[in-house]
Amino acid sequence: MATPIVIGSMCAGDVRCYAAMLQACEVIIDATERHLPLRHSHHRYCIDAPNGTVKLTVPLLGSSNAMPVMMKDVMLSEHGNWRHLHWGALFSSYGKSPFFDFIASDLQAIIAGNQTCLLELNMQLHNLIVDFMDLPIITTVATTSQAVDTALRAGAIDLRGKIGGKRGDKLPIDNVPYYQLWSQRHGGFTPALSILDLLMNEGREGIFTLLKMMETQ
Repeated sequence: MATPIVIGSMCAGDVRCYAAMLQACEVIIDATERHLPLRHSHHRYCIDAPNGTVKLTVPLLGSSNAMPVMMKDVMLSEHGNWRHLHWGALFSSYGKSPFFDFIASDLQAIIAGNQTCLLELNMQLHNLIVDFMDLPIITTVATTSQAVDTALRAGAIDLRGKIGGKRGDKLPIDNVPYYQLWSQRHGGFTPALSILDLLMNEGREGIFTLLKMMETQ
């Protein structure tokens, strides 16, 4: 039987994160996490652009490094017209990918939305990804530290800060190559991109890539 995991809230988390979620089937997202380190992709995600990997950052109110407030209280900034820039980057990168047209309207509505807090944005993206890819993942947002502690005492695995970071992770998850629109231009497969890359290129078939990534376990 699969074991639930506790993770931090991530913005369109990378493919490895979703492989871990799929293996667990049940995910508890800690909305009370504080002092959010840059190791986590709380408000950053990487996509495969025509000229190489591009890191997109959602601007926040206050400093994004070791923020003293809980994740659920982290507020978005509208600085730099980021919503327009993010959608432009996504369109430029994936407009010609096999599944872009199927999800474009829903994804654009979220990117151009009126969310005020980061957790709301992250969860809307997560739910869209899970629904579109038909992933059997049950997600719960823990809004109190007691709820997180209860999950951990019940046997959930704590992956906060252990996956989705800049330095990679040591989890037994393979980086399985899949079709990428720009792979020939870039000289081969690019791993550890946002789950949006897998979604755009493989659609619901992407679940089979996630399953292959878990075969070493």
